[in-house]
Amino acid sequence: MDHNIEPRLTLAEVERFTFDILLAVGADQPTSKAATRAMMHGARFGVDSHGIRLLPHYVQVLNGGRVNKAPDLKVAKRFGAVASLDADHAHGALAAYEAMDLAIDLAGQFGIGAVAIRNTSHFGPAGAYSLHAAEKGFVGITFCNSDSFVRLHDGAERFHGTNPISVAVPVSGDAPWLLDMATSAVPFNRVLLYRSLGLPLPPAVASDDNGVDTTDANATEMLAPLGAAFGFKGAALAGVAEIFSAVLSGMRLSFDIAPMGGPDFAAPREMGAFVLALKPEAFVDRATFDAGMQRYLEQLRGSRPREGGEVMAPGDREWRVAREREAAGVQLDPATSHAFSALAEEYGVRLPSPIDAPAS
Repeated sequence: MDHNIEPRLTLAEVERFTFDILLAVGADQPTSKAATRAMMHGARFGVDSHGIRLLPHYVQVLNGGRVNKAPDLKVAKRFGAVASLDADHAHGALAAYEAMDLAIDLAGQFGIGAVAIRNTSHFGPAGAYSLHAAEKGFVGITFCNSDSFVRLHDGAERFHGTNPISVAVPVSGDAPWLLDMATSAVPFNRVLLYRSLGLPLPPAVASDDNGVDTTDANATEMLAPLGAAFGFKGAALAGVAEIFSAVLSGMRLSFDIAPMGGPDFAAPREMGAFVLALKPEAFVDRATFDAGMQRYLEQLRGSRPREGGEVMAPGDREWRVAREREAAGVQLDPATSHAFSALAEEYGVRLPSPIDAPAS
């Protein structure tokens, strides 16, 4: 069932509008380009909770001063294949793309490149940065922590952030294998999306203020860790992201990060993140690697599904959505459509032109 009544928009028009708004706000070209690219990753692949619905928030934090409109990113430390990047409170997408490029360069020299990111901010979909590496022929891995919104297993208070983990692997002759997951049962932006659509949440993904499960997005006070009855696994994975993102970067732990939703939009959040690139040829010849990935996916996709089910590799759904949206465009949810109209009026930027409806 389609809960949207908004017209369909081409991805190109949405991208143009998003970029123009960020420039109009005063963000520099690299920031506007990176933030737009990350949001469009979400829009293209159906990760709508981390897509263009974030534009009004990014405008708010850029104007408020939380995010530096023209940051000076610098490599703060190097040690062989390892580096630390000080992002100067940049938009998280700019920091993550820059860090992954550095990790790829290091992996080209050493077979592996690892970059801890300091003084960054919310970066949107983690998969965007892992995919950036895979599209260049490298295995990409991305971690980030975020402000506390996820209880521990059997916990009744916020502790970890949604702390995403993403891995992307190149596949010869096919789209990359792509994992992009929150270590919570769902990301909090998914709760916001369900609120805006007036939909109930799935069971066992969110909790009220006593840690009791709820399907009411408006009553959600914290998220559950991934795994439902086995949530200790999700909580431990959140800890992995926490250690890589915050401890190795020297940045704030989840429970020390200012809330994404304010009320303070002036003070930088001093977040950390971590990216890793691996060169397959450093471990095995490329032909062997390619053959292994192809056989793995061939057998996976050919595995017998249960009745009514469909066996898919990580990323298969996203690539399917991308093909659909590249052909047919995308619809904004009503709240995002309203926000776009307000931004267009405030900054004098032309709204995305709708795709003409087919003749009846």
